Amino acid sequence: MILEVAILDVIPTRTEAFEQKFEIAQRIISRMDGYAGHQLRRCMEQKGRYILLVNWETLEHHTVGFRGHPLYQEWKELLHEFYDPFPIVEHYEPLFAFSGPAFQP
Repeated sequence: MILEVAILDVIPTRTEAFEQKFEIAQRIISRMDGYAGHQLRRCMEQKGRYILLVNWETLEHHTVGFRGHPLYQEWKELLHEFYDPFPIVEHYEPLFAFSGPAFQP
């Protein structure tokens, strides 16, 4: 499983419109092969900053499958006008994971 991480800096006066368009856009990404879930979170300290976390089965499901799919153009049309600056997208592979009660040394 690969985690796509994108910090999205949205023009602060356009956050409401961005959130409305993202609600539509998430229906596009959730239909892609290899898609395994996502979260969009709003930053509490910086107005207009969001983080998008998307789980993909493989890197290629995102970089080739999604970005090469005709529906990616619709994704771009819905969301790309809101970013300033344009986001950097990175991919992370698992290393350590912990689930359960709080760690106590």
